Amino acid sequence: MAGIQLNQNVSLEAFSKATDLKKRILFAILALFVYRIGTYIPLPGLDPGAVSELANRYLHGSGLLWMINLFSGGALSRMTIFALNLMPYISSSIIIQLFTMVSPTLEALKKEGESGRRKIHQYTKYLTIFIASFQAYGISILLMGAEGNPVVIGGLFPVIAVPSLVCGTLFLVWLGEQITSRGVGNGSSLLIFAGIVANMPASVANIFELGRAGALSVFSVIVIFSVAFAVIVFVVFVERAQRKVTISYPQRQAMIGQGMFGEGNHMPLKINSSGVIPPIFAYSLLSIPLMLLGNLVSKNTENEYLHAFIEFFDRGGPLFSLLLVGLIIFFSFFYTAIVFNPTETADNLKKAGGFIPGVRPGQATADYLDYILTRLTTVGALYMSFVCILPDIMNAKFGVHFLFGGTGILIIVGVTMDTVSQVYTHILSHQYRGVLKRMDRRKR
Repeated sequence: MAGIQLNQNVSLEAFSKATDLKKRILFAILALFVYRIGTYIPLPGLDPGAVSELANRYLHGSGLLWMINLFSGGALSRMTIFALNLMPYISSSIIIQLFTMVSPTLEALKKEGESGRRKIHQYTKYLTIFIASFQAYGISILLMGAEGNPVVIGGLFPVIAVPSLVCGTLFLVWLGEQITSRGVGNGSSLLIFAGIVANMPASVANIFELGRAGALSVFSVIVIFSVAFAVIVFVVFVERAQRKVTISYPQRQAMIGQGMFGEGNHMPLKINSSGVIPPIFAYSLLSIPLMLLGNLVSKNTENEYLHAFIEFFDRGGPLFSLLLVGLIIFFSFFYTAIVFNPTETADNLKKAGGFIPGVRPGQATADYLDYILTRLTTVGALYMSFVCILPDIMNAKFGVHFLFGGTGILIIVGVTMDTVSQVYTHILSHQYRGVLKRMDRRKR
């Protein structure tokens, strides 16, 4: 037994022997290829030139439409069948999670195990259809009522557009589930990841083109890419950072000498427990007044005070940045309270016979965990706020769209780390099965 050990250093040789992993990676790549093809299939009955002009008018800046276009890899700006992407599904998932806190029925379903999770997932899909239909109808009305160059060719456009957009979203939900079960990584996250990464080459090329044309100095280009690299390193560091709370199990102390206690004697608490939910919620809420003000401007084009207020409130302005930071901090604490309940965790720990050294079981443990989580969430909220307002700072300084910051980079880093971790787990699992087979042959 001592002579047979798992190789902790993943090598190309170990990867080449993991045939099941290679099939999973190939399936995920093919699924992402299908997704990218769909982002270029336009809705029927639209004028491509007018769509491009309308996208340039409405999809610059921030807000819900800007975020959907970012996550969809430009599918919304091209008005394709995947224009809504997974945003209706994400919104539905968040709403269902919030209702789980206040609805005894949903809370009971959550505790039923796999069958309860299937029902909750089914309710999430029903809500996805409703939200996607509402958003698709709004987009179709916007296209039909666009001023200037007509976008829609022919009548009855909503009859065609709404089912196409809703079916496109449901297909992506199904495709994400297939990637999760048959591929590697979280399917929905990988689809959003692919959409964001698709915009990166154009952004990098634009910066080099501005430098070549003289609009940016060589020093400015170096600073931009240096900041981009520093942001990526910083996000990776924070996302991997953990606060390990020591847990002791008295009934297992006898196993320590036998090497069976392992590394399960601590509870890891992440600095950013809420993920990218706070920025998404914050941008979505801030998009509402911006859209309302935009409608007022279209009806009062000569109102100078209204224009001045929108410029002050728009992305990059002091009021927008202040509200964005405030909403991110609020939703960080709010969503962390949803995903981690200190009282429930303390009760489960007490039932399992565990305790935190120096802290009494029960309410004292819950208070201690809440104290630690509050400090961690404060740091995480400030970290997310900094990353999200960094693109506005870079845009104000250099006049370029800085895609290496904000929600996009949080998703890219998080999905990459999760996928790499799953690949590593698959390789170790393959090596472990090989070890068991060799041991079985030796016994024979």
